[in-house]
Amino acid sequence: MKSKLLIAFLTALTLTSCLEENPDYAAGQPSPIVSLEDLRRLYQGASVPLEQAQLSGAHQVVGIVVSDASGANVPGGPTTLVVQNKRRGVVRGIIIPLNGNANVAVGDSVVVDVAGTTLTKTTGALRIEGVTADRVRKVSSNNAVRARDINIETLLTNFDQYEGTLVRITGGSITPLPVSGDTYAGNKTLADGAGKSITLHTEAGAAFATRRIPASATFLGIPVGGLDASQAAAPQLWLRTAADAVDPSGPIYRNFPESFEAVPQATKGSYDMNTAAVPDNTVTFGTGPWKLYQAILGNTSGRDRYTGAQGIRIQQGLTVPAVVEMKFDLPNGATKVTLIYGAYYTDAASSWKLEYSQDQGRTWTQTGATITDAGNWQHSITFLMSISGPVRFRINKLGLGASNPPAILNGRLGLDDIAIYEN
Repeated sequence: MKSKLLIAFLTALTLTSCLEENPDYAAGQPSPIVSLEDLRRLYQGASVPLEQAQLSGAHQVVGIVVSDASGANVPGGPTTLVVQNKRRGVVRGIIIPLNGNANVAVGDSVVVDVAGTTLTKTTGALRIEGVTADRVRKVSSNNAVRARDINIETLLTNFDQYEGTLVRITGGSITPLPVSGDTYAGNKTLADGAGKSITLHTEAGAAFATRRIPASATFLGIPVGGLDASQAAAPQLWLRTAADAVDPSGPIYRNFPESFEAVPQATKGSYDMNTAAVPDNTVTFGTGPWKLYQAILGNTSGRDRYTGAQGIRIQQGLTVPAVVEMKFDLPNGATKVTLIYGAYYTDAASSWKLEYSQDQGRTWTQTGATITDAGNWQHSITFLMSISGPVRFRINKLGLGASNPPAILNGRLGLDDIAIYEN
């Protein structure tokens, strides 16, 4: 009897799992839906006819619309849809030009019939061609559209993973610096302080094309494959509306954002070190020397919060402050600081604040609020300010003692991609 009950339970569990992943799934039938990750893998340099035989019986893709026709800056034209979905923990997107208007908007959940269409690359961008508007079915509206926080280097290194999805890029400036009269229209170079860059593309007919472009901002947009004049790959970022340029500021300092990857992880493998190689917990990275007191370099995938190969992990349960502190000044003040943070693995949140010094680190002043919302995912945060003259910054994690939820939360904290912008 127990054996029969166990078999019945496992069968029900399997069917429930399938139904959760695919709400249109009919019990006992092959799924009609192909994930965007599996679909993108089909392209191996040549166009692919999307027949059911190629798709193991599937003929639909599902996703949330991330493109916004109101800004008139959509790759492929105003009737093109860009959708993304998360399946089996993986976020992927795709560009779908339509023959007609499907009357859907950003945040709509859609099902698209792709049987008999073609997966191809046009001017460097992967897309599904041959879809008519009547093949798009809206399931629901006003769904949350989630942007992934990345830097330019990560985007370029893993471009296929991000193309056709919504991303939020911090740590970049328009190069060369805009002058009076410069607008969004055309191609602009968005570069970090370490020489990595991507093209910020705005169609001449975009609703915001004639607006003045800021020297720097946190840019939300859709990465799209492109080609330069020599037909070489030239990745682009397409903003959707003027609102996708958040917290404009002065240009980013040279060599920022600091990614903490100029030295091997083992260089700072203990929270408190004082050796010849790491005097008083100080390690020299691409931007200069940083003191990592009660902090190590973390590189555990899925647990540490970083965008490249490694980032900072700060100790938990301390009764004294832990600091990640610049040991050098930047000459031209600051208008903005951005960074990525999150709790390590499943640790509790913690409390930390951003501080600055204008007397070479003798005294420190808090800027912005104390941050207490670190969760088990990556956040991006922006601190706005107007500081003139030489300045340095530090992250000060408060020493609240051992975690005792809900009264005391003091888990390990991850940091990465600290970017500072000139005044």
